[in-house]
Amino acid sequence: MKFQSPYYWPAEWAPQAATWIAWPHNLQTWPDRFSPIPDCFRKFITELSRVQAVHVLSGPPGIPRPAVNILTDIPNVTIHTIPTNDCWIRDFGPTFVRRIDDGSLVGIDWKFNAWGGKYPPFDDDARASMLICNMLGCPRSASPLYCEGGALETDGLGTLLTTSSVLKSPQRNPGWSQAMIEAELQRQLGVVHVIWVDGGGLQGDDTDGHIDQLARFVAPEIVVAATSSSVSDPNHAGLAENLRLLRKATAADGKPLVVHSLPTPPPRFVDQKRVPESYCNFLLANDIIIVPTFRHEPTDHSALRLFEQLLPQRRLVPLDASDLIWGLGAFHCASQQQPRT
Repeated sequence: MKFQSPYYWPAEWAPQAATWIAWPHNLQTWPDRFSPIPDCFRKFITELSRVQAVHVLSGPPGIPRPAVNILTDIPNVTIHTIPTNDCWIRDFGPTFVRRIDDGSLVGIDWKFNAWGGKYPPFDDDARASMLICNMLGCPRSASPLYCEGGALETDGLGTLLTTSSVLKSPQRNPGWSQAMIEAELQRQLGVVHVIWVDGGGLQGDDTDGHIDQLARFVAPEIVVAATSSSVSDPNHAGLAENLRLLRKATAADGKPLVVHSLPTPPPRFVDQKRVPESYCNFLLANDIIIVPTFRHEPTDHSALRLFEQLLPQRRLVPLDASDLIWGLGAFHCASQQQPRT
């Protein structure tokens, strides 16, 4: 396949060198419910450290339950003194690509304004990609596009899934046409075919509709898509439209996508606010798949069974995300993979 870029973006199932994590510390991300979050991250990092290196950004000094106190006994973990505003490194960290000519690592540094300016201050998060690339000694490609990593999903073969509600939002990219956005995605990621999954998002999602909550590749041409487990769910119609759009779509090579429904749990509210629970926020690492669970046995079981069927070669690691999701993200949002070179 001919890419219109010096780079290509490997799929998440490609071999990985490491995972990057930003240690949680912002109490406002989990109002009045922060206490279980450091232990949730410890469990997450422990599972990752069994299969690959984990790099953790420490955040600012003086934070509650710092990483150095909680992670020092876990092998394969390195803590870096880099300040952050929040923990959602998928969105503000670099999107790691590889050069086509020699396979070397490059970090794509998107512009970041905290999901359209929703959560100032965000200056530390906006600098994190540069600092990570400097630490690794890898080149950084600075993009003029405001974009978060959770808005992007690839099969590693030139196909990209994304949503207009994020990349075309006036709070991020005013004046950018769809053609301009696609050209920049092609330049930075080497993709040649963009599928806009614009049926609808999840109530409670403050990202405006990140694709990593809605639809994900698990293999070339194979996609899982969030659907509602009940027709009475306000998300039902939009998610059903996403499913329809994906089942009509083709990959970059012209082959139709095979799309599997991944039902979400019933609506759950914390302090009268709906939390955006979705099993699409899974994470692939070397030989494993980490799947968020939400203490709802019927849909938890259904999601785990589907992943077992689709990815029998991977060890399934269910992790409870029912506290984490109060921060409006789960394990994919809280991580960024670094491909092996």
